[in-house]
Amino acid sequence: MVTLLLDSTQLEIVLTGAERAFAFHKGNVVVERSTIAKVQLTEDAWTWLRGVPSPGTHIRGVLAMGTWKSAGANDFAIVRRHRPSVVIDLDGHPEYERIVLTTRHGLDLVTALRLDVDSDEAPADVVDLATGTIPVQD
Repeated sequence: MVTLLLDSTQLEIVLTGAERAFAFHKGNVVVERSTIAKVQLTEDAWTWLRGVPSPGTHIRGVLAMGTWKSAGANDFAIVRRHRPSVVIDLDGHPEYERIVLTTRHGLDLVTALRLDVDSDEAPADVVDLATGTIPVQD
């Protein structure tokens, strides 16, 4: 499962070795906070996938990982089965227009994005930010 790290300037989606291999992606996905236009929670990420995996891995109803290309858009997906997910719409990101992730921490991500994170702090897991275990700027 992906780990979501957030600081005052960016969201980093930390991929495991297996996720990198299935997604054909060399590193983590970094998103500047200023490019995040909208974050939505969903019970079924499969309805949000558009286009075809290129490059990526797709096993219908089981696994979708990688870049999904559609007419004029590139999305990044890490989707497993039919589990709670988060859809992040981006505006101005150089690579992707949407990120679709299966994660049980979607609500924590939404909560953490609303906080003003101290710019001197290292990136922190969104779960820690949302639950208040990491100090934030008031």
